[in-house]
Amino acid sequence: MKQSINIFWFRRDLRLDDNKGLYEALKGDNPVLPIFIFDSEILDALPVDDARVTFIHHTLQKIRKLLGEKHESSMAIYHGKPADVFNQLIENHSIETVYTNHDYEPYAKTRDLEIETLLSKKEIEFKTFNDQVIFEKDQIVKSDGTPYVVYTPYMKTWKSTFKPSKLEFFETKPHLDNLIKDKNLPNLSLSDIGFKTSNQKIPDHTVTPTLIKNYEATRNFPAKDATSRLGPHLRFGTVSVRNMIQKAIAEKNEIFWQELIWREFFMHILWHFPHTANESFKPKYDRIEWRNNEDEFKRWCEGKTGYPLVDAGMRQLNQSGFMHNRVRMLVGSFLCKHLLIDWRWGEAYFAEKLHDYEMASNVGNWQWVAGCGVDAAPYFRIFNPTTQIEKFDKNLEYIKQWCPDFQELTYPKPIVDHKFARERCLQVYKEALN
Repeated sequence: MKQSINIFWFRRDLRLDDNKGLYEALKGDNPVLPIFIFDSEILDALPVDDARVTFIHHTLQKIRKLLGEKHESSMAIYHGKPADVFNQLIENHSIETVYTNHDYEPYAKTRDLEIETLLSKKEIEFKTFNDQVIFEKDQIVKSDGTPYVVYTPYMKTWKSTFKPSKLEFFETKPHLDNLIKDKNLPNLSLSDIGFKTSNQKIPDHTVTPTLIKNYEATRNFPAKDATSRLGPHLRFGTVSVRNMIQKAIAEKNEIFWQELIWREFFMHILWHFPHTANESFKPKYDRIEWRNNEDEFKRWCEGKTGYPLVDAGMRQLNQSGFMHNRVRMLVGSFLCKHLLIDWRWGEAYFAEKLHDYEMASNVGNWQWVAGCGVDAAPYFRIFNPTTQIEKFDKNLEYIKQWCPDFQELTYPKPIVDHKFARERCLQVYKEALN
């Protein structure tokens, strides 16, 4: 008779320490088989040198190595559709419970329902836990139970509900010997899953006390290396959000703390309003007559609009997989309002290129710049791409780094006149919204 086991399914929580679902699995009575599935439903849409896949693979190999050296264990890595992988696991093992952490995106919710149904037919429990955020789903809502759609009251309720003294951490180290004793669990190379190592690297995060302390003063200037680079690490769970919240509190920095709450706000919106993944939160904005000029979109993508700060941002994105947050607002506004190109085109391009792509934040921020989302910038707020240089890159350091040809004769002429584009945008938006 096969020994009963439990499974812990790693997804967006690629760390051993302070991992709620893993902690719960390790405290069970059965040895735990840790697994990761390279989901073909997701991977098939990605370029073969996607930096995020390289990063995930590298992180998994580090975890496997550590488990082998210290705990006589490993992690089983699979590739395919999750349902197919679980059918194989059920055939090979006597599984009592599958543990994992919640995922809130529409595809993930559908996938998890499918797996839960599959497991229940075999009388296997499926237990999921909150690990990605501090407050999830219906935990921060208005007094009448309806979801917040404006950030500031959400943030205030979040803060009044949060009790730092009750912030719980999940220490897995004392329990890691409860993992299955097998150092030869299935492994896959990048080429086994149809990928190759990316030339782009996802850097470590830089959440130091100094960065947090100076965050408000320095975060808006793209030439300064003063952002945390935390995005991909929260996205893939190589850091714990509880640990980041604790650091923000320790340094008493409200702005850094509130950026983490913004992330949860957008997750709250996507959970309650899943249609916003591809429809405007404010339906009347879907009446806008976008121009959707493909040649202009291509020039925007390539950083050839003739506006140096816009072009520097797009080139930084294309070359590094990262774009400074302040510049993201400008390039997003420029696409939607200067060029009248549908925010969904920009959202999809960012989804392909950004290392820290997370659907809730990406959709939320794109709808914010287009004016069609929750708590959005009013439609008549149109960033001037030239005066933004004076405010945020006065010495042209950022522009010189990413757009060194901006003073050359070969540099493109502006794709559109700012004053003309502004008036055209106001007219088109008014016609759609009235």
